Amino acid sequence: MAERVAERAAADAGVTGVEFSSAGTISEEYDDSMDYRAAAVLEKHGYRHADHRARRITEANLESADLVVAMEDRHVSSVLALAMDPAMDPAKVSLLTDFDPAAEPGSGVPDPFFGADTGFSDTLTAIEAAMPGLLERIRELQSTGP
Repeated sequence: MAERVAERAAADAGVTGVEFSSAGTISEEYDDSMDYRAAAVLEKHGYRHADHRARRITEANLESADLVVAMEDRHVSSVLALAMDPAMDPAKVSLLTDFDPAAEPGSGVPDPFFGADTGFSDTLTAIEAAMPGLLERIRELQSTGP
């Protein structure tokens, strides 16, 4: 969901030269399509929702990324453990909610998978709330880039 929301938020804000890519920290759902409940919420709110396949984040993804955004604290830990380069800056990995000034620090985005369908709407709300701060961080990275 976050990838699709970020794509549109960046386009709407005129932020170019950025690629958003979604990947998980486990292989359990590898190559599965998006959960139908997530797709329904995205569609209802006008976001792109088709053609998604789950994949696991790799060390190569970490090396090539300027910023890695995780949904939950346990994902941050998994990503940092996956990084083979001990010199990787841990500040390169953030919780999405770190970009939402109204979110409780370290709270992470609620995982709706095992709950009621309405949880996907709550997750979308949390993702959308973080977009202004995320785009601000992307602009900062672009202005100080190589």
